[in-house]
Amino acid sequence: MRAFIERAWRDGHVLMWLLAPLSLLYWLITACRRQGYRLGWLPSVKLPIPVVVVGNITVGGNGKTPVVIWLAHYLKEQGLRVGIISRGYGGSATKATLVTPQTPVTLSGDEPKLIVANTGCLMAIGSDRIAAAQLIIAAGKTNGTPLDIIISDDGLQHYRLQRDIEIAVVDGQRRFGNGKLLPMGPLRERTSRLQDVDLIICNGGQSQANEESLTLLPSAAIELSTGQSVANDYFANKEVVAMAGIGHPPRFFDTLDKLAINTVQQISFADHQAYHQQQLTALTPNGQCLLMTEKDAVKCQAFAQDNWYYLPVTAQVTSAAKQKILNKLKEVTHGF
Repeated sequence: MRAFIERAWRDGHVLMWLLAPLSLLYWLITACRRQGYRLGWLPSVKLPIPVVVVGNITVGGNGKTPVVIWLAHYLKEQGLRVGIISRGYGGSATKATLVTPQTPVTLSGDEPKLIVANTGCLMAIGSDRIAAAQLIIAAGKTNGTPLDIIISDDGLQHYRLQRDIEIAVVDGQRRFGNGKLLPMGPLRERTSRLQDVDLIICNGGQSQANEESLTLLPSAAIELSTGQSVANDYFANKEVVAMAGIGHPPRFFDTLDKLAINTVQQISFADHQAYHQQQLTALTPNGQCLLMTEKDAVKCQAFAQDNWYYLPVTAQVTSAAKQKILNKLKEVTHGF
């Protein structure tokens, strides 16, 4: 069913027209909601420090997490103390919760755990992003390092939280699918919404005239059980089973192909899916190497086997994108 929906969202299908009334209702509700916040009919909250939202207008993995990690490092390089908030999808937290390196991934979800491990920033999760933001603002004051700015991960449609800068991430290969709103297509909002954001980052594919390109650069693989780096040519004469539980698994498999890592099997899991040892051990019954994404690895660390590896990637964006962010920061902070 998932494969059928993804194909229909990409290529279109006559059966999807049965969902047209629901897409119209979805558009009506979301448009009224956004207009309500814009006109002040629905209450929103302005935080005492600037907020940068990183999100998208489609469902599925577009590469937001690498952008959040890159942006956190970039802002820290500018001398800013950065906090990060997120919904915490896949985690069990029921209220605003701080995420630390010691937080169980079952509580925080995979992406927050990955973000904290890669940035060292104060981070909080929660369905109420305002409560999460207030929590890290208070934590920063308590430890003597008050925050200068907050990054909201995947909060473009969370209009109750006012924002100063909006960054939209677009999948350069899948783009906007059939161009239809949910559930008829993959769009959370119409593509005209991108006219309002401050920066559009195109992940892979061919960027358009108003977009800045993003490249995800893989580094050496890491052995989960030891944390040791492994040169990618290590896999040249080995049987490799690849797995990915991300929004768009083919992106990971394509990366392996470009690295000339030949896989005997490629296995896709649902985004944010929880794993257990027996489930993953069964994927390599003959001792093959199991190669996964870093996002998957944070959920497997506690029961990692000697033949399990993950491939880290880092985001590289254009200098023009950096300049746009700096210009907007100076505008909202009056020359920080």
